[in-house]
Amino acid sequence: MLNIIKSGLLIALMSVFLVFVGYLIGGVDGAMFFFAISLIFNFFSYFFSDRIVLAAYRARPADPMEHAWLFDALTKLANAAELPVIPKLYVIPISEPNAFATGRNPKHAVVAVTQGLLNALPHDEVAAVIAHELGHVKHYDILIQTVVAAMASAIMWIATIVRWGGGFVFRGNDRNDSGILGWLFVAILAPITAILVQSAISRSREYLADDYSRKLMGSGEYLISALKRISGSEEQIVEAQQGSAISPSTAHMFIYSPKSNFILKMFSTHPSLEERINNLRK
Repeated sequence: MLNIIKSGLLIALMSVFLVFVGYLIGGVDGAMFFFAISLIFNFFSYFFSDRIVLAAYRARPADPMEHAWLFDALTKLANAAELPVIPKLYVIPISEPNAFATGRNPKHAVVAVTQGLLNALPHDEVAAVIAHELGHVKHYDILIQTVVAAMASAIMWIATIVRWGGGFVFRGNDRNDSGILGWLFVAILAPITAILVQSAISRSREYLADDYSRKLMGSGEYLISALKRISGSEEQIVEAQQGSAISPSTAHMFIYSPKSNFILKMFSTHPSLEERINNLRK
């Protein structure tokens, strides 16, 4: 419940923050204009983000014969989760063990797993990963993260415009220092704040999905074992990510993303492995 409340507050904060950035640039008209821009971002993200990300990773529909056990696990877990429709199943042809869920709602959901995940994990651990992804589907995390990502993108888009044309955007405030302060806030601080809020929301939803995997599987140990196997050592993962096939722009969608020091953790879309294990064993 705490994570749900926290996510709701952070989404509200992101919405207010976006309107505030617009207000700094153009007053009430600016606030309304950039709020409208965010709605456009949300519309396209809501209806087309799943197709875009699946195409970007060259994901293909899983073969019912080759992956019969995978379909069976997905069907049993989806029924246990009381989802209205069994999500579509896709396989991503990359060697890194990972997975994600996409789709605009539980009736149009997709669960995608990498070939590396199928190769590296035993069946019960793959099932725990799928249960985690179904938690995202069940809790509408795909919609929540799509909306938040769209708003963050809008803020970063605005910041880019201001950095290139700040002298014109804030010219009306040249009488005092407010124009310079507004430029600094919108151009530099706004995108950093947007990323921090987006990352905090994503971390909260990961905890919820982990809890749901524990619920469906009857124990959190299956997911703990899967996360340990996926992560390996932190050094190996960080080294692998430097040449990773997973784009930073979609890293928040996957079940695991590495991080190292405290500063990077603040910008991370996932809790640390240790934090997730402790949460699953509460």
